[in-house]
Amino acid sequence: MLGVARRRLGSGCVLGQLMQALRPAAAAAARTYSAAAKEMTVREALNSALDEEMSADPSVFLMGEEVGEYQGAYKISKGLLDKYGPDRVLDTPITEAGFTGIGVGAAYQGLRPVVEFMTFNFSMQAIDHIINSAAKSNYMSAGQINVPIVFRGPNGAAAGVGAQHSQCYAAWYAHVPGLKVLTPYSAEDARGLLKAAIRDPDPVVFLENELLYGESFPVSAEVIDSSFCLPIGKAKIEREGKDVTLTAFSKMVGYALQAAEILSKEGISAEVINLRSIRPLDRATINASVRKTNRLVTLEEGFPQHGVGAEICMSVVEDSFEYLDAPVERIAGADVPMPYAANLERMAVPQVEDIVRAAKRACYRAVPMAATA
Repeated sequence: MLGVARRRLGSGCVLGQLMQALRPAAAAAARTYSAAAKEMTVREALNSALDEEMSADPSVFLMGEEVGEYQGAYKISKGLLDKYGPDRVLDTPITEAGFTGIGVGAAYQGLRPVVEFMTFNFSMQAIDHIINSAAKSNYMSAGQINVPIVFRGPNGAAAGVGAQHSQCYAAWYAHVPGLKVLTPYSAEDARGLLKAAIRDPDPVVFLENELLYGESFPVSAEVIDSSFCLPIGKAKIEREGKDVTLTAFSKMVGYALQAAEILSKEGISAEVINLRSIRPLDRATINASVRKTNRLVTLEEGFPQHGVGAEICMSVVEDSFEYLDAPVERIAGADVPMPYAANLERMAVPQVEDIVRAAKRACYRAVPMAATA
């Protein structure tokens, strides 16, 4: 595998021709995508980011189950084996502990592995390598060892896959010093954050969502450019508002935007923050928003206890408590293993109507205004 680092490949941009064809367009009103010129799925965004980073840096390689011949369980690595060959797109046996350990060892030697888990639930088999090896080596070596590795794959609930394949690992991995934890929502997020993760000198846990892979989002010419990269640790305000702040990540950002649209029809202006990064967490953006709206609703798919919402709540209590005009509302998954039955599964995962109700409670609008007249 060390031979991979010595190979020199061309640095052509896969999307260069597309850039020539792009024309400026007006920004979408509901979201803050600037000069949106075309649409791209999250799957295409991840694929193009991998392709461009592998083309630009011969030390980058991809490994995991079915990433090569089958082109990825979710087709994220489509076309990469043909372009880069089996030395840089490695099909592994079904042994997460084995290939994750190989990836960490390769990172010790200066390569930049991208380790794909078919689902992050399977990362439990490799969690010792992720936490005790990748996350701690830089500190334990007094900065002498960098571990530039990305662990990526689908995270959280999908549909009908039961308790062992539906967990959200954002809070799990965000608890660990030495890791960076990213949670893309849109195609812009997926493309810009994956590029940043691959270039970063530290281990990055990159939590995607299976149900977002096929969803299309407007992207600008800037996003399409091969030099595009998003900063790690910076949230994005997807929709500005003045009455209540909604924080969310991954698939829940879409739910928050839907809730904000419903609330706007009832006279409540909701500000939606796409966290993008769970560790480091953009506390400054969150607190600035709460100081403006004076209310906060946190949203996540994971279990409520010791969750991301609890950390956000504490951050606001520490830094902006005197600005709060209402108790913080926390929306999370039910505190039970994920049910298999579809009707129970829906009850266990946050829904748009849950967000709307919580925002109304925070704004003291839970009872219709006519009833209080």
